[in-house]
Amino acid sequence: MQRREFITLLGATAVAWPRAVRAQQGERMRRIGILLATTADDVEFQAWVGAFLQALALLGWTIGRNVRIDTRWAGAKADDIRKHAAELAALAPDVILAHGASTVGALLQATRTVPIVFPIVSDPVAQGFVESMARPGGNATGFTSFDWSVSAKWLELLKQTAPGVTRAAVLRDATQGSGSSQFGVIQAAAPSLGWRSSRSTCATPS
Repeated sequence: MQRREFITLLGATAVAWPRAVRAQQGERMRRIGILLATTADDVEFQAWVGAFLQALALLGWTIGRNVRIDTRWAGAKADDIRKHAAELAALAPDVILAHGASTVGALLQATRTVPIVFPIVSDPVAQGFVESMARPGGNATGFTSFDWSVSAKWLELLKQTAPGVTRAAVLRDATQGSGSSQFGVIQAAAPSLGWRSSRSTCATPS
């Protein structure tokens, strides 16, 4: 996730706030929650948050004047992420920025009313975060990190490389939700290429 994508994310979130409310921003302090599944000394994430805050300032949102930021550096442990998610949801902010599936999932367990925006999630539909890419529904929306149509291109490339092959096996990690959508696209594309597909799953080593 690059700097300009954070700015794009912020712009989308800001537009979602009613114009009438924004006109009265001096009368009400807006509140943004940020939930990150890493530690506060993560240099890369510090840069991302810095870009986000800079974009806020460019759009006229000044910390302490018309917006308050509540950031939770939750680390990678699931229990800690759930704890911080519950804390942020209890604050009832105007919106929560959540990075990655682990934070979005925890937040959706904590609240179904506070808007949640994610800058990156792998297959939010398969993971149950949104109803569809076109119409997310619910209280979560954001960006996915992969275009599933690319999966069909893998078969096309295999067909070009080995025209005589008619059957492909798909090996995936069953713990990764993104695999379901990828395999669905592969299954749909296979008949048009004269291929048959079968599936195996592989658990992540402990």
